[in-house]
Amino acid sequence: MSFFDKAKAAVGDAVDKHGDKIADGLDKAAAMANEKTGGKHSAKIAKGTAAAKDALDRLDGRSDDIR
Repeated sequence: MSFFDKAKAAVGDAVDKHGDKIADGLDKAAAMANEKTGGKHSAKIAKGTAAAKDALDRLDGRSDDIR
């Protein structure tokens, strides 16, 4: 197993165990970024947040960890 495979498995396990906390952190970061930009880029921030959640959620091949 390569380093990348081991790292992906470790991140997948963390997402399985702490998906709700990760989602909360992404939402807080998005809110802060939206606040700092005065709402100018809210659609792009929302799109990026959703893409990050989706990518993390599918690390283990299932979409069941992050809402």
